[in-house]
Formats: sequence, structure tokens, C-alpha cells
Amino acid sequence: MKKIGLFGCGAIGTQIALAIDSGKIQAELTHMYDSDKTKSEILASKLKKKPIIVDNPHLLSSNPVDIVVEAASQDAVKNHALSIIQNRRDLMVMSVGALLDESVSEILLSACKEFGKKIYLPSGAIAGLDAIKSVKAELESVALTTTKNPKSLAGAKFFDTNKINLDSITKSTVLYEGNAKEAVEMFPANINVAALLSLAGMGSEKTKVKIVADPTADKNIHQIEAKGKFGNLTISVQNVPDLNNPKTSRLAILSAIECLRLACSDDIRIGT
Repeated sequence: MKKIGLFGCGAIGTQIALAIDSGKIQAELTHMYDSDKTKSEILASKLKKKPIIVDNPHLLSSNPVDIVVEAASQDAVKNHALSIIQNRRDLMVMSVGALLDESVSEILLSACKEFGKKIYLPSGAIAGLDAIKSVKAELESVALTTTKNPKSLAGAKFFDTNKINLDSITKSTVLYEGNAKEAVEMFPANINVAALLSLAGMGSEKTKVKIVADPTADKNIHQIEAKGKFGNLTISVQNVPDLNNPKTSRLAILSAIECLRLACSDDIRIGT
């Protein structure tokens, strides 16, 4: 049974820990860390088997775990992913936007090869990544339109330079149009799906992204249009926001649980 170290005890980390504790994931959660120790303590109180709460990220991978699950932030990936791989631990990354920084992704790829370790990227809040990967060589265009309630976009870096009052939005409004690389920088907690899509397909600068704020939206909606020599691919996903963190879709959490479950099992792998 594989041992798991959890990096981040927020909405996603909590659900992953509960899935392990319930036996849905055949693994053992042995260590966990959050920059806010109170979150770690609250999560530990919900678990039947209590993991060790460590005092810093380094202690996660220096202890005998098999996989470290990052559910914290892009900065957590940028600052600590390399040492996790160097400590010969596999890594599952939720804050995928960090990997659009080429200096980060290249170093991590090199480290994986050198130390023989893996990085897992769950499909998150979108579908169809298996198809996008399959037709990657024949793609000519990929576009993502994400629609969310303005409340779930609050606090994004985008609003530091774009003085928009989200409370004043009364109808569906396009907030941003550009590429995935910039979108992930401007909305680091909202648009990890753009990072995943670009990594699976044409890259961050060729993947077009539109972000729409709609006060009537009660779901997080992602629409993907891909075209190329293979034909056309249209994917639409309407996700229920997580009750504890509306910035995160319920599907993203379920995807993370399934990704880790597969990494810890010997099941038949379905899909590309």
C-alpha cells in the first residue's frame, strides 16, 4: 500500500484525505502540511487514521512517502516540486498553471528522467484530454471558453490592474480574451483547465482562452473547440462548484481522487 504525503489541506486536499481515509483510495495518508497549520489540524480531526502534521514542505518528501499530492498553489509547485522529485518521490500536481512557466516544467521534466519519478496531472474540471492528446500532431486550433459566476472569480490577480466591480455585473460579460499562458497568470486559482488543455495540445501561447462572468451562472462551464486534420472536436462541461470553495469544480476534486486511486492501484487503465 502506497504512502501519501499531502501538501495543502484546503477544499481539494480535504476531499482527497477523506477518500484515502474511507478506503476509496487504497493508500495510507502518513504525512501532511499546510502553511496554515490550523487547516492541517482541522483536517486531521476528521480522519480515523491520523497522519503526522509536519512543520515544512521539505519534511513531506524527506519522510518515507511514495507520492506527494500538491493541492496548495502555483507557488508551492514552483518552490518545492523539484526537491520532491529529487527526494525520489512521485508528485501529483493540482496547480497545473505553474507548469506553463517553461523554466519550471523543463527542470521538472529533467529531474523526472534523472531520478526515475513521475508527475501526475489529473484531468481536472474538463473532459476530452485523451482525445486532445491523441490528435496533438494534427491540431490547427484550440479554444477554451470558461463561464463562471462573478463571485467565484473574486480575488484573481487580473483585477489588480483591471478595476472591475464584480458586483456591478448584471449580465454575461467577457472579462478576458487571450492565450492560456496569460490567462493562468491572471486567474491562477480559476483557470487551471487552460493549463491542462495547453499541455495536452498546442501549447500555452497557441491555446486561446475566453473568460466570461455571468451572474446567472450556477455552474462552472467549460467549452472546448478543437480543429485540425483529424476533424473537429467540441466538448462542453457544466460543473457544480464545490460547496467549500466555489473557485473549484466538484469534477476537479473527483478527477484528483480518481487519478490518485489509479496511481495507487493495479486496475485496468481505461482511455488513452
